[in-house]
Amino acid sequence: MPATLKVTHKAIGAEVRRGTYDVVLDGERVGSVEMNGTFAAPIEPGGHTLQVRSGRSSSRTKTFDATDGETVTFRCTGKSILPIFLLSFAVPSLALSLSRE
Repeated sequence: MPATLKVTHKAIGAEVRRGTYDVVLDGERVGSVEMNGTFAAPIEPGGHTLQVRSGRSSSRTKTFDATDGETVTFRCTGKSILPIFLLSFAVPSLALSLSRE
């Protein structure tokens, strides 16, 4: 029985990066998630990596395990505190954050 991956792009307050994010599972683009939207897809049980990307910006890669029938949920956002937001122009991996719910 497959597991389910859900990625939600949820804005918290004012968010500068409002575009669509690509969802990258195990190094392959598997879909996208729009602002205040949710991406969902069946995945095989086992270990996986997840990242979201927008242009040259990307989140850090998250590693997770999924079990049969489990729904694994992540939330992504482009909002960050001002010093990290400014630094993200020089270090794009700081631009987006991805957290497991």
